[in-house]
Amino acid sequence: MHLGLIPGFFNTVDFASQITAGHLDQRQDILNGCFTHVMFLYLIFLWKRVDMPMIAKQNDLKKRSLLLFAGSLIITLISWQNGFCGIETRENNVVKAVRKAGPAVVNISSQYEIRKNSNPFSGYGIDPLLDTFFRDFFSPELERREKRTSLGSGVIIDGMRGFVLTNTHVVEKASTISVALNDQREFEATIVGMDPDSDLAVLKIKSDHELPAIEMGNSDDLMIGESVIAIGNPFGFSHTVTTGVVSSINRSIKTAERVFHRFIQTDASINPGNSGGPLLNINGELIGINTAIFAQAQGIGFAIPINRAKRIISDLINFGEVIQAWVGITVQPIDSSLSKYLDIQGDLGLMVTAVDPQGPSAKAGLREGDIILSIDGLKTTDISTYQLKMNEISADQTISVEYRRKGKTAQTNIKTAIFPLDRALDLAGQRLGITVSDLDKQVQSKYDVLTNIGVIIIKIRRGSYLDHIGVRPGDIIRQIDEAQVENMADFKAAMVKYRNKPSVVLLIQRHGNLYYVNTTMKDNS
Repeated sequence: MHLGLIPGFFNTVDFASQITAGHLDQRQDILNGCFTHVMFLYLIFLWKRVDMPMIAKQNDLKKRSLLLFAGSLIITLISWQNGFCGIETRENNVVKAVRKAGPAVVNISSQYEIRKNSNPFSGYGIDPLLDTFFRDFFSPELERREKRTSLGSGVIIDGMRGFVLTNTHVVEKASTISVALNDQREFEATIVGMDPDSDLAVLKIKSDHELPAIEMGNSDDLMIGESVIAIGNPFGFSHTVTTGVVSSINRSIKTAERVFHRFIQTDASINPGNSGGPLLNINGELIGINTAIFAQAQGIGFAIPINRAKRIISDLINFGEVIQAWVGITVQPIDSSLSKYLDIQGDLGLMVTAVDPQGPSAKAGLREGDIILSIDGLKTTDISTYQLKMNEISADQTISVEYRRKGKTAQTNIKTAIFPLDRALDLAGQRLGITVSDLDKQVQSKYDVLTNIGVIIIKIRRGSYLDHIGVRPGDIIRQIDEAQVENMADFKAAMVKYRNKPSVVLLIQRHGNLYYVNTTMKDNS
């Protein structure tokens, strides 16, 4: 037997064994590969039939040689695409996507401390709010501290600067954070910024060499049913790959603390430890950050769309927090009575009830009584839609606003801004009805307080909500929602950050006692 026939013979035997083994699902690829191999052997056979020394047949030889070359080229291209006898058919799109994105996926291990029994009288039925008092004013020796470890996932989004994207809840309590790559390299990470409202955080690791980074995809054109891939660190099993489809888009998730909107729902297996890891499309591009699972069901997971995360990532890298865009208007939905009064039909839009004369909207020509129909093409028929859209807009960004005034539709462009920090105290007077001051020695003496941590209320508007529930001058504000208030700068920053919330929780200190107070943020001016 000619040696050139041996590879073809063994491939034919291999083909037959695969058929008998039941691999019929790959029969077409196998047949295509074997056909190209047989054709190649046949061309060799034709070449051997040519009598080389015969000068009379030189012209015919040239034609045959040209035919052999062209045929070989075509067969080589077909073989390269299909693989000889189906050998390469196992390398599907999922394998390629994981190979492409896998090096940028990291495992995150964070250590944090918890303090127990800081109040020596906690077992005697005393108000648990006093735990904070004992933590702040008594010796640390009364505490028992325990170290805990939290596992999660992340993805490198910038290999040059070493930025890693993950979930806030993976790292928010951490004292130390360790990031491990797929090639076994480990780095200590620092927190660049966190945003609890979106549950996104950006970390930074330092490396002497450029790190592998993920390629960003587009989450705005997702199709229900398209294939997706999740990679993460579930239960400590590093770089676990699962697949599924997009089950739904624009899902809302309600937790004990807040409601998250516009999530991607997928049936790809997402378990504890997957949090912060990437959700990929079939091209290996990042389309979402895996965030949550639905504990009461199997096969239901959620991811933050990457297009919504891009603006948050930019703010976290540049400012360390998310900066809310300021447009300088207050809006309200148009209910049935208002609709009847204005003689308008249906859910038309939101009415502008107040315009800040120094704000961006006033400069763009909006007035009280205007009805906002859409922002950048998105119809705004309810407060929730309006607020979600505003949360996606960055400061110093120009937006297109369509509105109606006196029955006529118009359009204007508004360039958003950052709320001026020097107006934060005016904001506190309007929304909370209070005037505050730093805790300098003169104020400490006047109100007989010993601490210098926080800001002190020196005036409260009569009839305001805080006045109604018993807050009075001399009380000290130590915290606003999650923001610790140690001085006036902290207070101003917290007021600007939470100015659009309908209510906030204040931690009030009075004569060594601490109280949590839930208060409204309505305009009290």
